[in-house]
Amino acid sequence: MREMLLVLHAGRAANRETAVRVVRTLAAHGIRMRVLAEEWSEIGIDPGLPAGLAPLPVPGTADCARDAEAVLVLGGDGTLLRAADLARSAHVPLLGVNLGHVGFLAEAEAESLDEALQALVDGEYSVEERMTVDAVVRSNGSVLGHTWALNEAVVEKTTRGRILEVVLEVDGRPVSGFGCDGVICSTPTGSTAYAFSAGGPLVWPQVQALLVVPSNAHALFARPMVIAPDSAVAIEVSASGPSAVLDCDGRRTISVPPGARVELSRAADPVRMVRLAAQPFADRLVRKFDLPVWGWRGAPRSRDEEWGDERRNGSAPGRDRTGDAPGR
Repeated sequence: MREMLLVLHAGRAANRETAVRVVRTLAAHGIRMRVLAEEWSEIGIDPGLPAGLAPLPVPGTADCARDAEAVLVLGGDGTLLRAADLARSAHVPLLGVNLGHVGFLAEAEAESLDEALQALVDGEYSVEERMTVDAVVRSNGSVLGHTWALNEAVVEKTTRGRILEVVLEVDGRPVSGFGCDGVICSTPTGSTAYAFSAGGPLVWPQVQALLVVPSNAHALFARPMVIAPDSAVAIEVSASGPSAVLDCDGRRTISVPPGARVELSRAADPVRMVRLAAQPFADRLVRKFDLPVWGWRGAPRSRDEEWGDERRNGSAPGRDRTGDAPGR
């Protein structure tokens, strides 16, 4: 039997109702949904399905997505990042449906939910791999912690009234030292999140690179850097300054004592994301950030294309002979 895992933001009544509708819709196509037991206990609605197709509650452990066809996420970016924890270890693709606000990581919006479900049923989708970051905290030769990030790994201060003094290292060589609130190491996927808010560049997801973005640095040379995807980055925290914390995707944290270093590199395991259509990343930027594009004219069409339109439509081409589009 085909099975998928459902992960949702269960704190809203509308989301819970949507989850029940999803379970019923996919069951009608012979697909049983695994549901996280803690989330499903908040729903309180019986989907009224036969035992073989009723939602299967599972614990939210590392293997709950194993052998599932996909992980379907109903919520915002925070919910998708939580689901990525479950999907990555099982090498299962994620499909995000935005029921939140911006939902930049989601592939579909609430109004296109039915089309997204049909694509899952029919298997009409592609899978895109997104690079992740491996993060290790070391102190005096000992490993204090090891984790990963899809969006970003951030080394940031824990004491509000003090500056975090760090030295930045790339490929085993020191690059710059400065005081700051923190340093962000982001993937292209995370370039539209914390790194963007801190002044980093937007990077197309197809680009393989690591971004290093200092946050509120007290230095002349503390600019965002885009470095090779296989480079190794290290952030050393001053032994005479305050402690720090490593925060990955706002979900996993490791304490970084004075004198410790955080080593960051490309992780071996990517996160696999479902793609329903070949939508240009520029269109996603415009839609999610509500960017002003009025006045855009587009590239001029060739004369052969214009005359072809005239012959087919019996009318003037889309642009007049001066190159201006009618009505603009």
